[in-house]
Amino acid sequence: MADFKEQVLDILEEVCENDIVKENPDVKIFEEGILDSFGTVNLLVEIEDKLGIPVSISEFDREEWATPNLIINKLAEMK
Repeated sequence: MADFKEQVLDILEEVCENDIVKENPDVKIFEEGILDSFGTVNLLVEIEDKLGIPVSISEFDREEWATPNLIINKLAEMK
């Protein structure tokens, strides 16, 4: 699970172009303006490419994906 968490954080850091996602995995990425709608689409593409987990935009709920830790948990459920 630690490897998976690192992979997700690496993807987030790359897409967000911000290392705060690793420093504070409870940061509210949308509220803080770290990730916008364009970034969200990028994130979902990267998740599918690098982790093999397809996430459709219709399944994406900002509340469920609000922080790096929530994203890690959601993706772990979907694996």
